[in-house]
This record gives sequence, structure tokens and C-alpha cells, in this order.
Amino acid sequence: MEQNKSNTDAMQAARKKTAGILLLIMVCVSAGYGGGYLGSRGITYKPAGSSAINSATQKSVLNESQLINAIAKNVSPSVVSVNVTGQQSRQLGFFGYERGSSQVQSAGTGIIISDDGYIVTNRHVIPVGTSSVSITLSDGTDLESVEVVGRTTESDPLDIAFLKIKDTKGKKLQKATLADSAKVQVGDKVVAIGNALGQFQNTVTAGIISGFGRDVQAGDPSGVGSTETLQNLFQTDAAINEGNSGGPLLNINGEVIGINTAIAGGSAQNIGFSIPINDVQGLIKSVLTKGKLERPYIGVRYVSLTDDYAYQFNLSTKRGAYIVPSSSGQPSVMPNSPAEKAGLRPKDIITKIDGKAIDENNSLTSLVGRKSVGDEIVLTIIRDNKELTQKLKLDVAPSE
Repeated sequence: MEQNKSNTDAMQAARKKTAGILLLIMVCVSAGYGGGYLGSRGITYKPAGSSAINSATQKSVLNESQLINAIAKNVSPSVVSVNVTGQQSRQLGFFGYERGSSQVQSAGTGIIISDDGYIVTNRHVIPVGTSSVSITLSDGTDLESVEVVGRTTESDPLDIAFLKIKDTKGKKLQKATLADSAKVQVGDKVVAIGNALGQFQNTVTAGIISGFGRDVQAGDPSGVGSTETLQNLFQTDAAINEGNSGGPLLNINGEVIGINTAIAGGSAQNIGFSIPINDVQGLIKSVLTKGKLERPYIGVRYVSLTDDYAYQFNLSTKRGAYIVPSSSGQPSVMPNSPAEKAGLRPKDIITKIDGKAIDENNSLTSLVGRKSVGDEIVLTIIRDNKELTQKLKLDVAPSE
């Protein structure tokens, strides 16, 4: 009998607890609906003692909205839509061999980097087989006379190309302001502008820097074409869609800190990647001063060391660019390259360039990309567990 009474008391207590929880939920839901109703009537609901907090929050949101609005207004004239027409091979037949080609059209984004019409974009925006390119300015003006200045090779981890507007039709071009992307920190507020899905010109989204020093494998969403390795990228949760490629990632000052280049596939949401603008500075300098793209290179096959790679290769040095031994007929050090002339060898580990460490945040490729052809750099190298330095003069990277 006592056991039954205890069970009854426990059941009554549980019912009271459940009722209390349900009441709390009902109150919360009612408050939500009530707040929505009052909001729709133009009435602001302010619980006792919370007016200061609400006011501060509203002011913060307003300030952020005004900031993004100002960035979009000031920078949009420097952002263009890139319209591309080209030829694409058709895969036909039972054995997948090529039979002819078809004309295809695509679109991306570009950034004006000079008053006289130079534009930087992604290499994959203007792929091999491109027959014509046109530009649409932010005010809707179409410019047909556009030249492809150059593009990095398909194997280059820097996905970059340059265009030149030959005839502006009297339009005054506004160049973007480039920032020092080395100052970017995780959590920094950012804004992206681009031709979303190739249809919605100068779409503006906002987010933060979620990470940096990312390496990703990128490819065509359709699965057609080769996969390429991109290195040292910013990661952001600002929405980046197809068509945004080549557009700017901006800091709160409206300065370009990156060039949007890829998005995570599958079910991943709000994971986009952008090339730090510092990694492109050497190429920009060559285009603006010489009118052509000159990619500086060292000429080695390497892997960026991590703890796992260091363990795999039995290395005590865990960060740097490890020159992998020759395999499959591929030389570790390219013949007649700056690396060969400087005496670099297989199994050397390049740890620094001009005192800047090669690590998760800076790959060998990204550090070289900040230099220009003809620059002399100082390499810090680990060879046989001993540190040494070696000067090297950068040369123009060969074509594919």
C-alpha cells in the first residue's frame, strides 16, 4: 500500500513538473506570437528593465546594416559581371570518346584593378576554349571589346586570370582598393559581392572569416573536367554562389582582402573560399607594369608539411615545403629552374622565404606569389637536419 502511495505521489509530482514545463513553453510561444503581432502593428514590446538592451541591440543592427549598405554602394562600381562564350567538347559514344564540340555560355565576376580597364578574376571563369568575353558594369552597361591578358596554368594552385577592357565607351572606371590580407583575423566581418548564379548581378552577402590557410580540391560541380588543388585560402561563411567566382571579399573598410573562388560541395552550408589578395600582388604588379601575366616560380615538386606528413616521411621538421624525391618520371627539381640553379636538392625542406615561415597560414606557393619575376629571395632550408640559407632569383614560370 505504501508503495502504491509513493507511486501515486511520484506521478502527481511528475504531472506538476510536466505542467510547469508546458506552461513555460506556452508562455514562450505566446510571447513569440505576441511579439510578432505587436511588431506587425508597429509596436515595440519592451519587457521591464530591458529597454536599454533592446535599444543598444537595435542600434548595433542599424549600424551594421548601414555599414554593409555603404560598402555595397561604394564598391559595386568596381565589380563587373564577366560573360563568357566558348567551346566545350561533347562526350559521346559507348567508349566516351570526343565527337565535336558545342558552344556554351557562362558567367562569373571580376574586379577592376586599374582606371584603364584591367580586371582580375578566376582562371576557371575564362577556361581554355573561351572564344569571346564581354563585361557588364554595375550600371548595366555592356562592354564587348575585352581581351584575355593571361591566365595561370591549369596545374597552378593560384586560380587567377586577367582581362583588359579595350573600349570603355566613354565610361569612367572605378578601381577597387586592395588591402593587406596578412592583417586578416578569424572572426573579422567581411562582405562578398558577385554575380550570383550568373543571373543576379552585384549580389551582396555578409559574414565573417571562419578560418585561413585552407587547402581544397576544387572541380566543376557537374563533375566534368579535372580537379585542381587550391592553397592557402580564406574560409568564410558569407554566402558565395556559383557566378560569384572572381568577385571580391571585402573588409569593413570596403577594401579587397580576397578573390572568391570556391564553395564547399555536398550538404555543406555557408562554407566558401577566397584567395588572399596578397598572394596575387606579384601577378597584379606584372600585369599593371608590363601588360602581361608573369608568374614567378622556384621550380620544385613539394608537399606542405603537417604532423602527419612529417611522420610519414620520418622528418623531425614538421612545417615547411618538403621537396619530394623523384617518382614516376617527375623530377623533384625542374631542369634549368631557379631551384636547380640555386642548388636545391630532393628531401630539402624550405622553411622560410625572406624570413617568413612556411606553415598552415602561408604555403610556399602563396609566399612566392607575393613576389615578382626577377626578385631575389632568401630561402631558409633544412638539409640533413642542418639549417642553411640560399639566395635564389625568381624566373617566369613555363607554360603547361
